[in-house]
Amino acid sequence: MDWIVQASTFAADVDFAINVIYVLVGFWFFLTFGIFLWLVIAHRAKPGQKAEYLTGDEREPKKFISRAHMLVLVCDVAIVVAAVQVWVQVKQTLPTAPETQTVRIVSQQWAWSFVHPGADGQLDTADDIKTVDELHIELDRPYIYELTSRDVLHDFSVPAFRLKQDSIPGRVITGWFQATVAGIHEIQCAEMCGIGHGLMPGKVVVETPEEHAAWMQSKSGGAMLASASR
Repeated sequence: MDWIVQASTFAADVDFAINVIYVLVGFWFFLTFGIFLWLVIAHRAKPGQKAEYLTGDEREPKKFISRAHMLVLVCDVAIVVAAVQVWVQVKQTLPTAPETQTVRIVSQQWAWSFVHPGADGQLDTADDIKTVDELHIELDRPYIYELTSRDVLHDFSVPAFRLKQDSIPGRVITGWFQATVAGIHEIQCAEMCGIGHGLMPGKVVVETPEEHAAWMQSKSGGAMLASASR
């Protein structure tokens, strides 16, 4: 199987947290399943041997449960620590670098609308660039997004970025990403949003600074024309 490329600064950290869960949960699953099979085989019914009745209060058999329980709690703490570190980084810490830009993402049945800042680097000005189903960003540049919905629940998901965020009508949700791999990356709606849910793809086009400047230049005339017509 081909693994999805890690195309953002926090993609590897998200994968690490998931792998911690896989390893720890998988270890206990196979260990428990193995012990269960051994108990079934070793203590199966045998002629002339009566079953032993245990109330659960006996100290000797209970210690095997309590010790395993403590080890499971240690694994739970490891999972929580790994998850919280990633959560704080991805969901609660916005980039503050001076080159950071803000883009607006609007979901609707069944398309993605994007508002890019123009040459002034600011949204809601005359040179804003608007696109549908195609978000153009610059490689290695941090972006803050403002995500909202025009109708129902959607979910803005970019698997290559390990980015997944619900879009809620009436709310503007802020998050961030920084692409590290140039090229085209798929956008999915990961929330069942109606009959056209499966026909709501989009793409993130990650460009070098030169390519992005050329794209903005090609769109700037249309943006100014649209502004003048308002």
